[in-house]
Amino acid sequence: MNTGPDGKRNIAEKGNSTGKSSVEDLFEEDPGFEVLKQVITKNTGFNCNQYKESHFRRRINVRVRATNSGSYAEYLKVLKKDPEEYRHLIEALTVNVSEFFRNPETYRIIEEEILPSVIKSKSEAMIKSIRIWSAGCASGEEAYSFAILLHEILNKDFDKYRISIIGTDIDTLSLEKARKGIYNESVMKNVDTSTRELYFTKKGEKYQISEQLKKIAHFKQHDLISGSGMSHFDIIICRNVMIYFKKEIQEHLHINFYRALNTGGYFIIGKAETLLGTANNLFKPYNTRERLYIKGTSGDIHGTGNKESK
Repeated sequence: MNTGPDGKRNIAEKGNSTGKSSVEDLFEEDPGFEVLKQVITKNTGFNCNQYKESHFRRRINVRVRATNSGSYAEYLKVLKKDPEEYRHLIEALTVNVSEFFRNPETYRIIEEEILPSVIKSKSEAMIKSIRIWSAGCASGEEAYSFAILLHEILNKDFDKYRISIIGTDIDTLSLEKARKGIYNESVMKNVDTSTRELYFTKKGEKYQISEQLKKIAHFKQHDLISGSGMSHFDIIICRNVMIYFKKEIQEHLHINFYRALNTGGYFIIGKAETLLGTANNLFKPYNTRERLYIKGTSGDIHGTGNKESK
């Protein structure tokens, strides 16, 4: 291993024959890892033990490399000396990748089948409220994508409904971006020209979401695992979030989402994710290729299905 001019080990070397970078090899057996996790949890409330270790270690190593730390013990010293580093660490641990209408084929079904079905059932029951939960919402592109589709479908009837799209995330920086609703061109690739003109205002090189849609989208910090329960949703979408959690945590979240849905409500997960445990029998498949599921009218965990009030 090479050393720098100051005699410290250079951790930013090329990968080895195992396909791992040298920093990963170096830290594989570093006893400071467990100590670091305890310190992070104590000082931030971020529960490190709920994540798959391989994912968690990779995300921590991003900041270890960025601060030129030669070990987890050295990185702990960085955290102690510069509390601002905690903000960078949490941002790395909750890495968010999002864009408008991500996976267009999934949104095509949402637009053509799921939202019309929800609206139809509401109309028949004379219920004028629609509640959607974007769990792990990142900077809000997913929530606003639903808002755009609802406005396009309802058109003149849009204001006749009490629409609430709740976006939750653990990352406060992402939530701040969501509330501002200002986006770069990079996340707009699936938004056509007419939609941009109707729902966005061009500000220099950025796009500002319309105030009308901002009024129905509400963003708040919420820990999916330890946060308070939520309920009475018609649609819950949680894509590419649970895959980073341990299996037992995923099973727990699936049940929580099941309970949070109204009977007949839709549950949407990422294409790389699958239902686990009891939830696999509780949810009815709607489109397994796109990972769309329904909460049926029977089979509730405790036989106490959610009921809506008009």
